[in-house]
Amino acid sequence: MSIDENNSVFEKIKEDNHEQLVFCNDESLGLKAIIGIHNTSLGPAIGGTRMWNYSSDSAALEDVINLSKAMSYKSSLAGLNAGGGKAVIIGDPNLKSEKFIKRFGEFINDLNGKYWTAQDVNMSTQDILWVKEKTKFVVGLPKDHGGLGDSSAPTAFGVYMGIKSAVKHISSKESLEGKKILVQGVGNVGRKLVGHLLKENANVFVCDINSKNIDLVSNTNVTVVDPENIYDDTYDIISPCALGGTININSLKNINCNIIAGAANNQLENDTDVPEELLKKNILYIPDFLINAGGIISVYHEQINDIDSKKVMDMTGLIYDKVSSVIKYSEENSISTNSAAIQLAKDRIKENSKK
Repeated sequence: MSIDENNSVFEKIKEDNHEQLVFCNDESLGLKAIIGIHNTSLGPAIGGTRMWNYSSDSAALEDVINLSKAMSYKSSLAGLNAGGGKAVIIGDPNLKSEKFIKRFGEFINDLNGKYWTAQDVNMSTQDILWVKEKTKFVVGLPKDHGGLGDSSAPTAFGVYMGIKSAVKHISSKESLEGKKILVQGVGNVGRKLVGHLLKENANVFVCDINSKNIDLVSNTNVTVVDPENIYDDTYDIISPCALGGTININSLKNINCNIIAGAANNQLENDTDVPEELLKKNILYIPDFLINAGGIISVYHEQINDIDSKKVMDMTGLIYDKVSSVIKYSEENSISTNSAAIQLAKDRIKENSKK
């Protein structure tokens, strides 16, 4: 549901059962931001901050509501004692400054640990370090600043394990050798995922609107596909690892694959007719908030001050079994995998809220 004059903010947060929305404003710096805290039954909300030049304030509000809710489900399914939150800064990322970012850090600090932030779209490592100067409630820090460093490695590993689990369900073998796999987006996460897939001798196809990202994988054994023609071929697996919303009713008319499993957030345009269409087409969809949890697992370990990369990767490896459990639950209850994952996440949150 979109937010317009006929649908108030309070109706929207009631619909999604959000605990809190925080609107941040500093006119002197041109800072406008929204912090969404969806649920803290399992623990403090954790989720990154992104900066985007949204088409409207309503679009930003819609984004932070959807993203923070997804973070609750992600943390719950991953077995973390953490809630879901997200922050969006509205504006041109090129206009941010040290003073601008530090002022945002003060808004984070005002929440006194109910929300912990991290790096997301258009936020640099330096930005996060500036936030850190104003609040301790920040994770995803570089190793030389007491953190676990780049979380793209566990994120990619979790997606890889989830893909193997999905393949095992369909073919009874988890090997990816010879599988035709399209990776949409080869940024930090997609590039590392390609590395895992190539080690298993998968037949990997890649596309990215950023030519620099393509250049970084062009010397590997991959086939580059024009983004305009990505669905002209048939694949075993499609792995969206860039923007969200790419799986929609229109794109599904052209998508031919057995499995969709990738790192991008909010891959489905909606949670209603798109999952049903996937079922009709007999495409096994692995929910993004289940499979891409490696990043939140990493920053959660920072939040609890357990700086151990091996523990992070071991816990991320459990995504294999969690994917299997979600598929089993969906089949037992004759519902989509997306609905199954949401229900299992809600069940854990609800159970904990009773304590």
